[in-house]
Amino acid sequence: MYKYFKIEDFDCQETGNNEMKPSFVRRLDALREACGFPFYISSGYRDPSHSIEKAKAKPGKHSEGIAADIVVNGGVQRRQIVEQALAMGFGGIGVAKTFVHVDTRDSTQVLWCY
Repeated sequence: MYKYFKIEDFDCQETGNNEMKPSFVRRLDALREACGFPFYISSGYRDPSHSIEKAKAKPGKHSEGIAADIVVNGGVQRRQIVEQALAMGFGGIGVAKTFVHVDTRDSTQVLWCY
């Protein structure tokens, strides 16, 4: 179904549930293609009962099945993922030392650092 990912790559780490939107995974597949190097998902779907989501006032984009955290190895990969994600219209991008969050929110596009 997808070129670079299996749907199981996105299972909730606490419940095993997975309600990822196929359209999001296809866009992530295209992002991986554009970057030209393998990357791995550290967090995909998060069930609303996941401890991180429960701690929020309202569950976030991971619980909507439209977000993923991509493991990065250094600044070159981090920058390339961010540049490609911006060019491809991902709505939310969060940059951390060890991962880049991407999502396809419909609201105002945002970029943040952890």
